[in-house]
Amino acid sequence: MPDTTNQPSLVRRVVPAIGWLSAYRRAWLLPDVLAGLAVWAVMVPEGMAYASIVGVPPIMGLYTIVPPLIAYALLGSSRLLVVGPDTATGLISALTVGAIAAHGSAQFNSLTSTLAVLIGVFFLLFGVLRMGWMAAFIPAPVMRGFIEGLVWVTIIGQVPHLLGIEGAAGNFFDKLWSVLQHLPGASLAPVLTGLLSLIAMQLLRHLVPRVPAALIVAVAATIIVSLLGGEAAGVSVVGDLPSGLPHLVLPSFDPQILLELVPGALAIVLVGYAEALGGAKAAAQQGGGGVDPNQELIAHGPANVLSGLFGGFLVVGSLSKTSVAMSAGARTQVANLVAAVFCFLTLLFLTPLFRGMPHPALAAIVIAAMLHLSKPGQLRDLFVRSRWEFALAVIVFAGELTLGVLHGIALGVVLSLVMLIYRTTHPQGAALGQLPGTEAYRDVVLHPEATTFPGLLIWRPGGDLFFASIGHVGHGLKTALAVTRPPVRHVLFDAESVNMVDTTALDELSNVIRELQEQRITVAFARVRDQVRERMRLEGLEILVGPDKFYERVTDGVRAWQMAGSGREQSDRSN
Repeated sequence: MPDTTNQPSLVRRVVPAIGWLSAYRRAWLLPDVLAGLAVWAVMVPEGMAYASIVGVPPIMGLYTIVPPLIAYALLGSSRLLVVGPDTATGLISALTVGAIAAHGSAQFNSLTSTLAVLIGVFFLLFGVLRMGWMAAFIPAPVMRGFIEGLVWVTIIGQVPHLLGIEGAAGNFFDKLWSVLQHLPGASLAPVLTGLLSLIAMQLLRHLVPRVPAALIVAVAATIIVSLLGGEAAGVSVVGDLPSGLPHLVLPSFDPQILLELVPGALAIVLVGYAEALGGAKAAAQQGGGGVDPNQELIAHGPANVLSGLFGGFLVVGSLSKTSVAMSAGARTQVANLVAAVFCFLTLLFLTPLFRGMPHPALAAIVIAAMLHLSKPGQLRDLFVRSRWEFALAVIVFAGELTLGVLHGIALGVVLSLVMLIYRTTHPQGAALGQLPGTEAYRDVVLHPEATTFPGLLIWRPGGDLFFASIGHVGHGLKTALAVTRPPVRHVLFDAESVNMVDTTALDELSNVIRELQEQRITVAFARVRDQVRERMRLEGLEILVGPDKFYERVTDGVRAWQMAGSGREQSDRSN
């Protein structure tokens, strides 16, 4: 008979909703319903507004909401994270599909949904392969620079819609120049609609942050423009939207097209996953519960596949929408299921109400959201904390403005990997001294008060010893030997920082030890980890140094050297 003992735990792991539903409390229902209404009030206007970032009709923004909310509610490991349309990944989607099809064409809309399906497949594949660690490839400075650059790239792309003027393609500066050229010809009605909507968004966010500012501005702008005849005065509106549920949209299976979509899809998965995981962790810190990085990948898979199959575009976890849910009192994913139900009803019955929604108001919603994402204070803090990481963030920011979004994030990831390789291959070795009155040993450069011992060099390699780092470590050791006075007669390696050693490093280290022994300099080791000591034994280095020259503590190695020195002095006196 098949073993079924682990089936319940496997099902709970694949469908985390089973766990929190079984422990659901009746007292949570009202807060979840109210939070679901708040999420609905934000996602409907924002979904339509973010569709303009992706480059598709507003109705596709509504198609994007329901299936992902349901899929993530069942499969996500976070009890509070909200998935939905996103600005950062939405712009990458527009650039990726725009390289294949013309904006506004039926092919563009179809390929946008195809891209969502492809993104979902990658999410699911990476989750099954348990590749949740890949978010580490976008460090915080790169993400900060990327978001700051994205804010201004997105804003300059929305300014033509905000002011009712003609836009242009190209990088940030091309679009800025186009705006300046067309600005004198802007009509008063769309300019007032856009600017007043933006001012209202900002005031509502600051004065009454708990109210759904996007919904209020969208409704108010629609009513006012309709009453004042703004459409006749040149204010562009959404127009007729189809009512009812979306039809199944089959993705394109053209291998050539899929191949062209792959780079953008992978970039979106990497950026979107880092953003979603950050949002899920923030929600877990405030609302309790845990987050499984690999399960987050799996949950984002069906969410994107279903969105694409039902005519929507990509989705990722959103910290801003999650914050709305948490501030409204959400306890579980029931809030997202409630939001999905109301969005479903919106598709069935309420889409005619959005016909007169002005495009300048939608642009204002997007711009307000981007301004909310901008955190220049974090860049200032980064400048104080690390000039190198600040420079990295600035390079990514400048790269986005000049080269484009995809090239900017790619540049940031490449530079991060280069810095990682450099730091790994250049461990910070240090000569150590004993802090007065303790058995602690610290870098004598950073702690001038630390006591050193004449004739003894306590050396810390500073990192793992492998083929790419051993040369730098050896050079650092020889430099320390050359500048230490009086001349060194004994080297004690503090190997606590060494977690791994390979054959190349062991061979080079053996050569260094032989050179030292030829100069009548003895060698010992302290705090060597078991796996490293075993490699040393197998490679013969333990015999070269002497098995009795390995100590559990640095203090033990120092005392052994002092006792050996006392023995030599007594022998010299007796002679």
